[in-house]
Amino acid sequence: MKIILTIVTCIILATIITGIRYEIKGVAGNQKRLKKMMAINIVSVFGLLAIALIPNLAFAASAQAAAPAAAQASSGLKYIGAAFSTGLACIGSGVAVGQAGSAAIGAISEDSSIMGKTMIILGLAEGIAIYGLIISIMILVAQ
Repeated sequence: MKIILTIVTCIILATIITGIRYEIKGVAGNQKRLKKMMAINIVSVFGLLAIALIPNLAFAASAQAAAPAAAQASSGLKYIGAAFSTGLACIGSGVAVGQAGSAAIGAISEDSSIMGKTMIILGLAEGIAIYGLIISIMILVAQ
């Protein structure tokens, strides 16, 4: 297991160092190169997932350890579900607030009497993140 963690750590560090190098170097203009880098990142993520999951599948054959492992997996999946609900809701809320906020600034600059209406729209967009947080709390509290 230590070997797998060492390999995964090296791959993650190599990805981070490569990203910093390309950020400093500036590769924004070359679309083919960016597509190639994105493909490499996607393949490496799926490779890391395979490396992380294969040992767990190999050791799952033990009948005695299967029940506690299933309980740990279900609690772990609960945390992943809560993270996804909060994260995706916040991403959606950020997109909504970004678009509605820029439109609201333009509308207020033309007619300042509609500021209250634009604040309601922005509040509705922020509500998306709150709903995601509520769902994640419900997931974590559920037994």
